[in-house]
Amino acid sequence: MNKNYMRAVPKPWRGIGKVFVALGDEHRQRILLTFGRAEELTAGEIAAVSTLSRPAVSHHLKILREAGVLQSRKEGREIWYRVDKDLLTGSLGAVLNYIAQEV
Repeated sequence: MNKNYMRAVPKPWRGIGKVFVALGDEHRQRILLTFGRAEELTAGEIAAVSTLSRPAVSHHLKILREAGVLQSRKEGREIWYRVDKDLLTGSLGAVLNYIAQEV
């Protein structure tokens, strides 16, 4: 047992809680799986292939963006989203490293 429970969360783990919360929702998982490799999509494009309404898709995109899972850029009236592979790789890697070292 690790008796240092009250110790601060390790630096590589800071901020990854939001990532896992964002990925914990099935709708957001489906949205994430909608993206192809290095692809950028708009909320309208995602809503067109989703069972969710456009406002619901926008809500889930906001959560994914705030968690850092998605990056966005505005072009005219459209917002284009893309998966932040570096953030996901780092977040999942921190957990995998912990498992490899501690468990």
